[in-house]
Amino acid sequence: MAQPSPARMYDALLGGSHNFEVDRRAAQRGSSLVPDLPRLALSNRAFLRRAVRFLAEQGVTQLIDIGSGIPTAGNVHEIVQRCGSPAQVLYIDIDPIAVAHSRAILVGEQRYGAIEADLRDPADLLARIRETGLVDFDRPVGLLMFAVLHLLSDDHRPAAKVAALREAVAPGSYIALSHLTSAQRPEDAAQLGASSAAGNGVGIHFRSRAAITAMFDGWRLVEPGVVELPLWRPESERDRHEQPGRSLGLAGVACKI
Repeated sequence: MAQPSPARMYDALLGGSHNFEVDRRAAQRGSSLVPDLPRLALSNRAFLRRAVRFLAEQGVTQLIDIGSGIPTAGNVHEIVQRCGSPAQVLYIDIDPIAVAHSRAILVGEQRYGAIEADLRDPADLLARIRETGLVDFDRPVGLLMFAVLHLLSDDHRPAAKVAALREAVAPGSYIALSHLTSAQRPEDAAQLGASSAAGNGVGIHFRSRAAITAMFDGWRLVEPGVVELPLWRPESERDRHEQPGRSLGLAGVACKI
């Protein structure tokens, strides 16, 4: 609790209440460098909503939210409920506080669960998923990886982690992914990356469009491909929290053939 957590910092940027002073200070430092940082958080949350609704429309009834973070309004299971989908949802995070909060709001729910696991160890993560009994890997699943892969350094080979998960899921499965990028605003990305490493103790790795697109290797991207967060199938002007051409995030959804 004495160290800032990416999950709780994200909650603070969204205006949530599940965070500590150390997280709010870290979020404020980032916002002092890039004032529209809270809009980035809102933009990512809006992409989550649209992507989950898209997967529900494709008939995907198993969702695995990796790096799910602190529960806040518009959780994945709430979105599928509003869609009328019978999907089962498994939340996964490395932060035990995030997992504890998730379990607290899911008490009594049979179709939803939360576990602690580390994306950096895909074999162990997959084993823990199977132990829950919530996911049948013989049927299509939706892998949700919103704003988590940029927490992995190049040494952790994030694209290889995605590939390992792709190998484990059945054809017809989908991945929805968002990632911080240096493509549109390299100077702001460099400032935030340096600040996160020096002041927060949380390494955030902004990557190029090519590096993020490569994470979809082996999947078939759905239209419009890998684009800025507010440009992935916006449903109304309310989804445009960021100005197109200035987003610090890229996103995409793809299917395993």
